[in-house]
Amino acid sequence: MLISQILDDGGNQAVVIRNGSEACILKGVGSTYDLVREAIGKGQSLAECIRGHELGKAVDLEKLAEEKRLLLPITHPDSAHLHLTGTGLTHLGSAATRDAMHAKAGAGDEEANISDSMKIFRMGLEGGRPEGGKVGVQPEWFYKGNGTCAVAPGGDLVSPGFCEDGGEEPEIAGIYIIADDGTPFRIGFALANEFSDHVMERQNYLFLAHSKLRPASFGPELLVGALPENVNGTSRIRRDGKVLWEKPFVSGEANMSHTLANLEHHHFKYDVFRQPGDIHVHMFGTATLSFADGISCKEGDEVEISAPGFGVALRNRLTFQPAETAATQVKVL
Repeated sequence: MLISQILDDGGNQAVVIRNGSEACILKGVGSTYDLVREAIGKGQSLAECIRGHELGKAVDLEKLAEEKRLLLPITHPDSAHLHLTGTGLTHLGSAATRDAMHAKAGAGDEEANISDSMKIFRMGLEGGRPEGGKVGVQPEWFYKGNGTCAVAPGGDLVSPGFCEDGGEEPEIAGIYIIADDGTPFRIGFALANEFSDHVMERQNYLFLAHSKLRPASFGPELLVGALPENVNGTSRIRRDGKVLWEKPFVSGEANMSHTLANLEHHHFKYDVFRQPGDIHVHMFGTATLSFADGISCKEGDEVEISAPGFGVALRNRLTFQPAETAATQVKVL
């Protein structure tokens, strides 16, 4: 089952449910946020709660995508209470590129000179898949921003003027809501574009936090249920209507050095991330990005991320603000 949000013919937000090929508006529900809170309040699974509502008009999601009427699959009424976060170095192929970017200078003993990236990756290989109920090693973690940084499918991912670069990262994101008693509930999974500044990150590994404070997009559809063991997707960049770069990407626990349960524990172990009513979009990392193949994204490039089982592809245009030279001024009260 897939859930999405659209603008209907009257310009109002509507929730859409897809089972198989047909997608229909869910009657009596104004938002995915309201739907999941209703399910928790009734003690039902999301599927059970959906079955309690009547399906309405069928819609063509691909056509709506062309008309830019697809919204994020879930939002929060107060954007400050939606959190965009993620983990890195979690996929079996993810260490090589990062190690090349962060490798220490100088020769000598190979083991003594391995990068911090490779050290964290090895820690994940050795301790990222604990037995059920046990705690494994913590992953690399980063913060991207709140709901003001979440860009709808079809929208522009804007690189600020102080940035060195801007490039895509195709990922799977877990989507969560916090119940009134502080319990995290996983709603499902979605495709995500974890837009980042890889040039800035390459300068110094300690700039990673800066490089991640960028917009991100996820959706358009939200997969309810378990994440497949193997996710085989495609990431591509179009420039002037032609494919500039294309490459497969993989995700799912069969391709990861951490279990999802371990990644979820190390995010939600913090009280600040268990605040009632909050939404969390937590990106699980990737091993594929065009920057690693020497691609430098330009104004107007379109990124498309797709994977079987996740519905409509996630498409976003990349834009770049003019370079900033003046410092931000703080006024004194």
